[in-house]
Amino acid sequence: MVAFFLPRASDDEQAERLYEALAEFAGCEPAPPGRRVHAIAFGQDRARWVAEVGAELSGERTTQQLRRGELIERTETLTSATRVLAVYPGRPFVVVTDAQPITGTPSEWANPFTAEPDEVTLFDAP
Repeated sequence: MVAFFLPRASDDEQAERLYEALAEFAGCEPAPPGRRVHAIAFGQDRARWVAEVGAELSGERTTQQLRRGELIERTETLTSATRVLAVYPGRPFVVVTDAQPITGTPSEWANPFTAEPDEVTLFDAP
């Protein structure tokens, strides 16, 4: 497991302030220490995506095609230049990225966006 951090925060105190500010931006409640989310995996548009704090969104899409009576399965790796800044637990979970309006960087993802994860990884409890 990983100790709690946020990208762009230079120390623990700044990470706490940024975590609360990003929650306010996203319109959700910050999680208490011990329940903070490091990463989630979720399905979106027939693909499985991973949103990990500090990393770019990444995913895989598996397709099947019948060719000459044989079922061919292909897995495509999906990437996005959108970096995850924070993930907040809830129903649904809320993911805040570095895309606009935070940095002005365009993205195919809304910011923030919501997801219903099928896998959740928490930060280490303090």
